[in-house]
Amino acid sequence: MSLIQMYIPMEVAQPCIAAMGDMGMVQFRDLNPEVNAFQRSFVSEIRRLDEMERQCRYFQQQLHRADMAYRPVVSTSARARSALEIDNLQEVLREHETRLVELTGSYEQLQNRYLELTELRHVLRETAAFFEEFEMNHLSVGFVTGVVDRASRRTLERVLWRSLRGNLYMNVSEIDEPIIDHDDQVDKDVFAVFAHGTEILNKIRRISDSLGAKLYPVDASEEKRRDQLLEVTSRIEDLNNVLSTTNQTRRAELIVIAEHLNSWLTITRKEKAIYHTMNLFNYDAGRKCLIAEGWCPSYDIPLIQQTLKDATDASGTSLSAIVTELRTNKKPPTYQRTNKFTESFQGIIDAYGYARYREVNPGIFTIISFPFLFAVMFGDIGHGFLMFLAGLYMVWNERKLSANTGEIFNMFFGGRYMILMMGAFSIFTGFIYNDIFSLSLSIFQSGFDWPTSVNSTTQAVQGVPNGHTYFLGLDPAWHGSENYLLFTNPYKMKQAIIIGVIHMTFAICLQVVNHIQFKNKMFIWLEFLPQFLFMESIFGYLVFCILYKWSVDWYARDASGELIRNGPPSLLNMLIYMFLSPGTILPGQQLYSGQAFVQVVLLLIAVVCVPWMWFAKPYYLKKLHASHQYTSIADDDHFADDPELQAEEDDEMDVDVHVSNPHAPTGAIDDPDEEEFDFGEEMIHQTIHTIEFCLNCISNTASYLRLWALSLAHAQLSSVLWDMTLKNLFNYSGILGAIGLVVGFAAWFMLTCFILIGMEGLSAFLHTLRLHWVEFDSKFYAADGYPFQPFSFAAVLAMEDDAPPS
Repeated sequence: MSLIQMYIPMEVAQPCIAAMGDMGMVQFRDLNPEVNAFQRSFVSEIRRLDEMERQCRYFQQQLHRADMAYRPVVSTSARARSALEIDNLQEVLREHETRLVELTGSYEQLQNRYLELTELRHVLRETAAFFEEFEMNHLSVGFVTGVVDRASRRTLERVLWRSLRGNLYMNVSEIDEPIIDHDDQVDKDVFAVFAHGTEILNKIRRISDSLGAKLYPVDASEEKRRDQLLEVTSRIEDLNNVLSTTNQTRRAELIVIAEHLNSWLTITRKEKAIYHTMNLFNYDAGRKCLIAEGWCPSYDIPLIQQTLKDATDASGTSLSAIVTELRTNKKPPTYQRTNKFTESFQGIIDAYGYARYREVNPGIFTIISFPFLFAVMFGDIGHGFLMFLAGLYMVWNERKLSANTGEIFNMFFGGRYMILMMGAFSIFTGFIYNDIFSLSLSIFQSGFDWPTSVNSTTQAVQGVPNGHTYFLGLDPAWHGSENYLLFTNPYKMKQAIIIGVIHMTFAICLQVVNHIQFKNKMFIWLEFLPQFLFMESIFGYLVFCILYKWSVDWYARDASGELIRNGPPSLLNMLIYMFLSPGTILPGQQLYSGQAFVQVVLLLIAVVCVPWMWFAKPYYLKKLHASHQYTSIADDDHFADDPELQAEEDDEMDVDVHVSNPHAPTGAIDDPDEEEFDFGEEMIHQTIHTIEFCLNCISNTASYLRLWALSLAHAQLSSVLWDMTLKNLFNYSGILGAIGLVVGFAAWFMLTCFILIGMEGLSAFLHTLRLHWVEFDSKFYAADGYPFQPFSFAAVLAMEDDAPPS
């Protein structure tokens, strides 16, 4: 990663920045951090573009309300627009907005009027029966008529009844057809309230208004109501014609807007992004140019040169941009190149923290270790095959499925290659466990023979070794045996310890790469070596004992039939008494000759490593600081040491590139945020780090036992599901047996997919994630960097598209 400085003439500033945005390889630095956003150079241009973007969003809202689609953008690359083109676009948007606002306002007014006339027509029709009833009874009372939402009708009735204490008569009639109210279909009812007295009628009107009812006055005379109904019907017909004409005119305007809306939005957002970026630069009034600084990948500097040259040539001017590579000790951003396969694995690491610049990237090793550890807990041929098919389907149809915008689906789709790998590794571990849907496969010859005749049905049958060894994985003879768990439990538990210690040891060894890269080779002796020796003297020794115990035949007999060795010792007790009683081996618990001496030596090494880790590094840093030779771990010396990054001026190009002299003080930029060395703080930090490492060696090793626990739980749950759904149904025959098999298979398959693959798979995924974040990454991964976020039009437009509508 290189820090570059650009001198861009004002005449070609826009096309040059636009070319950088299309390229997406430069992360510009803010050279005006003390200037607020309202005092920068291009505030007026940004405000004008904000107004243009608001107009485009208004067009989007109107198109959405009209249920009209607009043409998508095929490509985000487009040339920078001149000031005249932006002025013309602003005028076009203003004209379209003015016409659309007028048409929309007129259309909404006509719709409101149409709604009122429609409701009045229903009131005139439905209340005719009410008046006939009161005329028949020769009652003379006042009345209030109107329309209310059906959901609010009961509330209106209760409020009126309680407010007037029952001194009213209310009649309601439902409107058969839904009423279109502001583009929504609403069910409404016509009501008429009869009561005595002006004050009571006014009170009824106020209550009705407060509950959202619309009142429509009608005449008590039947003839006048009939004439009013005819007039309202005629006006509705005329209004329908006007509404249709206005809507056609409005849709014609929206069609014209829809043809160009996305291109207008793209131009507006890109131009605004250009001016936002230019606000980060300094303006040199003497040279009439902008001065920019930014980070870019070192190998992309020639491409940046050529891109700027093409941009200045296309503008038709003889001016050229000048690019200067600066030497600095500022901490650069971290840029991890990924593709669609590695993106999901890198995303897991970035969720933990971004790598420090030039730090070892755990994402490379996660590609193998993550699906493998997942498969250790999820090992089943059948379940792994179904997961593999799901991942393969998403990979095979990724172009079609990428159009799906569902948030939950996109989470799974983004990890499609990870799901594919986890399924493939689960198939492999399923062969090792010899487990397919809780059943076993007898592909090769078994190492045990079963007796052909049994005297008693209650007598235990014991398999007899035949001298063969099952070629791959667990012998199928163990499946279904009474001591199956007694055999597999210790095996999987020890397997988890071995895998965990190897995984953590590899993580500790990666510290060497970091120390060499950051030119802190002394830290290999002060930090890595004591940690490695402490880890291996205890838990590395435990792994050795496990492997040695497996390699010895503890039940071998001599010629007389006597046992050659004692019974297999307990490794857990051995490890405990290694600390409680150093140099003492319990009777009958010896693993190998000379065990006591070896354990005492290893224990002394572990004890010596604790003060080694505790005091050596702080003392070294204090001594280095006292001799004025202390340098930051994050110091970036690659410009001076790597001759490949030294660029020479290319006379054939218009873009002048100057590389600062690494020994010249004017070419270097110091980091003002570098903290001074404090021995007290360093000692406190090292104390915490030492205690944490020693305790974590124990807790993290125990944490890998989750590999054993979840593998056992997954196998047992699969076995229980098989026994409770399909196993017993094979004992039935006939039509009942066939129907039972179909129903049982459907239940078994659904529960397998949702519980064993869905829920158990998610559980194994989360546990694997924890093992990588806590047990693996914490051993060497500082994760105190910040990501490389270049100025890119693609990222800007994607961010705007994902933003919620205003």
